[in-house]
Amino acid sequence: MNPVILQQPKRLIFGDGTSRAAAEEFTRQGWRRLFVITSPQVDTMQAALFAEWREAGLHVEVCTLVDREPEIALFEQVMVAARASRPDAVLGVGGGSPLDVAKLVAALYDGRQQVREVFGIGLLRARALPLVCIATTAGTGADVSPNAILLDEAERLKKGVVSPHLVPDLALCDPELTHSMPPAVTAATGIDAMVHCMEAYANKHAHPIVDVYALEGIRHIGRSIETAVRHGTDRAARADVMLGALYGGLCLGPVNTAAVHALSYPLGGEYRVAHGVANSLLLPHVFRFNLPAMPERYADIAFALGCAAGATLLATAEAGLDRIVGLSKNCGIPQRLRDVGVPEADLPRLAGEAMKVTRLMKNNPRDLTAADAEKIYREAF
Repeated sequence: MNPVILQQPKRLIFGDGTSRAAAEEFTRQGWRRLFVITSPQVDTMQAALFAEWREAGLHVEVCTLVDREPEIALFEQVMVAARASRPDAVLGVGGGSPLDVAKLVAALYDGRQQVREVFGIGLLRARALPLVCIATTAGTGADVSPNAILLDEAERLKKGVVSPHLVPDLALCDPELTHSMPPAVTAATGIDAMVHCMEAYANKHAHPIVDVYALEGIRHIGRSIETAVRHGTDRAARADVMLGALYGGLCLGPVNTAAVHALSYPLGGEYRVAHGVANSLLLPHVFRFNLPAMPERYADIAFALGCAAGATLLATAEAGLDRIVGLSKNCGIPQRLRDVGVPEADLPRLAGEAMKVTRLMKNNPRDLTAADAEKIYREAF
């Protein structure tokens, strides 16, 4: 059995209403000055939560600069604001974008390393400040993972920092905070979380410990994502999808994702296609390419999605692919690259950019060439 390293928060609290215990958690740790990194939308939706923290005697400075998927320049803006605040702890509150920025701000606050030095795996030497992550979406898994992603504007490509120092000291997972997410965001982030689980399970480096998280995540999200999209205040569905997203996040450190994510990065970097939408567009085409390499694993994914056994493993796996496409359509996610503004003429260049994401491509069950990548893009177009 191959070795595996699990990198998880020191303290993880999951359940409806758990965010209301946050102030007590901060006080217990001696954190009095909090620098909160979020988006303008989340700041509005969670104003009452931040007010509770202030009423508990905490100094709370809220930075709402993260209004988009972050590039290096935006991260540097937030860092300037953080240093002016002189916090005891850095908090990310929101979706993957604020959480990723918070992770990097907490890590690089002391200036001993610059962000361009730490893109890659294991290059970050330490984290300067305590870190708390509170997710208000159920998708990225950033609240429990050792990963953070920024767009390198110069290269127009998303780049990752992977380090155990990016795993937060405290992760609060409160499904109630996701009730106000609009349907489109619920759909995109939920499918993103399911892709985390699927790519971790059908992966060259899959591991039995991580398989448990991956299959459970697929089960939870697959059975509840449509209800969460259509009925945003359904408590059971919201908790189910957030639990699935948590499982997906726990897959990212030890195993990580593969070609679906690698191919999606240029779409976000160049055309600002939402990450979950890009993954959903590419998922069936990448999985169909991969099927010959791991038919039994894709059949397991189909079973986790509730599909019945087919005449062969391949038939079962194909049923799973149909189920995935059906979920995406029923959740209102665009189905073609042309629908999200990607020009056909750019596909060969995008394939070349995707091939640069070697840290994920190396995990894919079947080796891809640039020609394979272009073919997948064309099938998705």
